[in-house]
Amino acid sequence: MGKLENLLKVLICGRPNVGKSTLFNRLVGKRLAIVDDAPGVTRDVREGEGRLADLVFMVIDTAGLETASSGLEKRMWTRTEQAIGDADVALFLIDSRTGVTPLDEHFARYLRRRNKPVFLVANKSEGRAGSEGLRESYSLGLGDPVAISAEHGDGMGELYDVLKPLVDERCATPVATSATHDDRHGLGDDGTPASTSDGPLKLTVVGRPNVGKSTLTNRLLGEERMLTGPEAGITRDAIASRWTYRKREIRLVDTAGLRRKARIGEKLETLSVSDTIRSIRFAQVVALVIDANEGLEKQDLTIARMVVDEGRALVLVVNKWDMVNDRAKTLATIEDRLTTSLSAVRGLPVIPLSAKTGKGIDRMMAGVFDMFDRWIIRIPTARLNRWLETTLQNHPPPLTGNRRIRIRYMTQPKTRPPTFAVFASRADRLPESYARYMANGLREAFGLEGIPIRILMRKGKNPYAS
Repeated sequence: MGKLENLLKVLICGRPNVGKSTLFNRLVGKRLAIVDDAPGVTRDVREGEGRLADLVFMVIDTAGLETASSGLEKRMWTRTEQAIGDADVALFLIDSRTGVTPLDEHFARYLRRRNKPVFLVANKSEGRAGSEGLRESYSLGLGDPVAISAEHGDGMGELYDVLKPLVDERCATPVATSATHDDRHGLGDDGTPASTSDGPLKLTVVGRPNVGKSTLTNRLLGEERMLTGPEAGITRDAIASRWTYRKREIRLVDTAGLRRKARIGEKLETLSVSDTIRSIRFAQVVALVIDANEGLEKQDLTIARMVVDEGRALVLVVNKWDMVNDRAKTLATIEDRLTTSLSAVRGLPVIPLSAKTGKGIDRMMAGVFDMFDRWIIRIPTARLNRWLETTLQNHPPPLTGNRRIRIRYMTQPKTRPPTFAVFASRADRLPESYARYMANGLREAFGLEGIPIRILMRKGKNPYAS
């Protein structure tokens, strides 16, 4: 895949609910943006690699164009206006079924004043219902409309024709083909996350609403990429950004806040939560952000357990540290709560920082890289079995039915997270407490503190014995 910043930047804009995110998903070939009938679903600017036959370009999805003088809508418009200025070409979408509206006319005049190519795209043009709006669109003064149906894929050939000269001019040399893994979630061919040699480290930022996730993401990126503000739940989509930190490529994903299930009501929030959970599932490292002033709440622990259950590496980021008075007490309280309520990842790094000032960012990233390195560790079988022999001598498995369970051998068949197969007689009767004992011993012996560990009990003898 070619670097996105080297490709032609094609921006999709238009008033709310004309199908911008549907077209974005069509061009990138994946469901990256949440799509719903409600207007104003998209709030942040989203980028992805778009393709039409042999054309490759950066495609940018934006919030719906609306007039606003203050508040969240004003900040959305400011971010969209910046994206329009950065783009090479704009696709101005209208809804053919609705026809041309005063808002369409207002923003068509705005786009005509911009010194860049603008193509009028009449979406939802399929069937007789869209024919009237298609004829009306000529009045916008943006030339011949490109009639498409983003939902059904109609008109993509015509869109190809208008974009091809601009792509050819920008990309005089052939663009590299996409990597074999899914750029949405960093999946390799076997369905597991790709390693850093295959692509950037996948870092996902999660947490409850209004704890500072988007502020932290903006601080990491060094620009106001994500919308922020006092309103809870501004972010709805999981927004991915390419980023380089100290010469290491990272794919950084900012997500919607996760509230308790009992408080998740409307359809859009349900979609946002699903998008966040999917981003956790396909991350490599997850940064769980909490508010230092509120401490580690029950919902924070629920999110942490979700990350651990998915087998992802986890770091706990304590944001708004600049506002804490008694720092020693605050940190001790958080660590005590972790010890009692999240023992499955004993030794999890707790990193205080201020996303607002940037203090603590370097320590956070050091923790991210350290946890990733632990997450991908592979322990030689000989070392594992030397450890196992000592462990069994010090603390043998318990008796079951007057017979002792005999553990014969262990190996590590997988990483990400470290997964160990233990071969034993009567393996199905080994108590869960002994498996936890082994997991904790592995953490201490091999530097796996804070990493979820999988232990798979296998019945039988050493399968590798001659």
